[in-house]
Amino acid sequence: MSATDSQPDLILHNARITTLDRANPLASAVAIANGRFVAVGSEADVMPLAGRATRVIDLQGRPVLPGLIDNHLHLIRGGLNYNMELRWDGVRSLAVAMEMLKQQVAITPAPQWVRVVGGFTEHQFAEKRLPTIEELNAAAPDTPVFILHLYDRALLNAAALRVVGYTKDTPEPPGGTILRDATGTPTGLLLANPNATILYATLAKGPKLPAEYQYNSTRHFMRELNRLGVTGAIDAGGGSQNYPDDYEVIRKLHDAGEMTVRIAYNLFTQKPDAEKEDFVNWTQSVKYHDGSDYFRHNGAGEMLVFSAADFEDFRVARPELPPEMEGELEGVVRVLAQNRWPWR
Repeated sequence: MSATDSQPDLILHNARITTLDRANPLASAVAIANGRFVAVGSEADVMPLAGRATRVIDLQGRPVLPGLIDNHLHLIRGGLNYNMELRWDGVRSLAVAMEMLKQQVAITPAPQWVRVVGGFTEHQFAEKRLPTIEELNAAAPDTPVFILHLYDRALLNAAALRVVGYTKDTPEPPGGTILRDATGTPTGLLLANPNATILYATLAKGPKLPAEYQYNSTRHFMRELNRLGVTGAIDAGGGSQNYPDDYEVIRKLHDAGEMTVRIAYNLFTQKPDAEKEDFVNWTQSVKYHDGSDYFRHNGAGEMLVFSAADFEDFRVARPELPPEMEGELEGVVRVLAQNRWPWR
């Protein structure tokens, strides 16, 4: 390939590049101008194109990957909370994970919680188990701790039970189980049975970050995604994520030119028994594809009506969906179709 008349903004060289061009399957250098590849080939082909303003990066023999696009990610919600999370991704020992928890407890100011929200399983630990409630209480006697394991359970220490207000008088929630001891007192284990509503509802009781901290948290989350090669995402909305209020932080980042991940966002119903009202209101204020290349409306989903929510734990049989689901779903789909919104 040859360069256009414009001077390249960026040249990557001394690299390993798979082109997927059968005639030229491997390259060692590329030139990019205005966001497009203008030359792909050898050092001799590409390096002479560099001008005074061209940024030249020597990759020292490393491979080059295109930006990855995650087609189902809760980026906007995750960004608002990222700085509050302790990550156990890839930690191979429960002992190490618990030491990390203790360190996080030591630097977490009241009234914030320590939250481990997914990204791990007990099978990755050498001990092949989750921490016990007693271990959590010993590690954090006063700081609330919430640990979400997949979509099947959550562990809360005694301090977390106190702040969320679960007692022996708390009624059993719809769709979930609060495990109790012989006296009826909650033990700290919440089970998704048959769905995860109790897990999400409990996590939503935790304090939020102030707006300026949410801004910083979202930037950190996007940078972490960049570190993993993610440069684009379809945001699947989520519970406890109201539009437009909870989208203001990402909108401000967009307006400031600080987005490092391109986002196409779906809107996710928030109100059981009032889902159609949500979508009627939203379709009056936003049109499909409103926005820019970095922040654009993408339709409806991941959930359209609560009665059609599938079960997230694929290790057990899916419960039967309620008979009213079809009528509720049809009402919402008609609103979306009339307003030319796609859905998923």
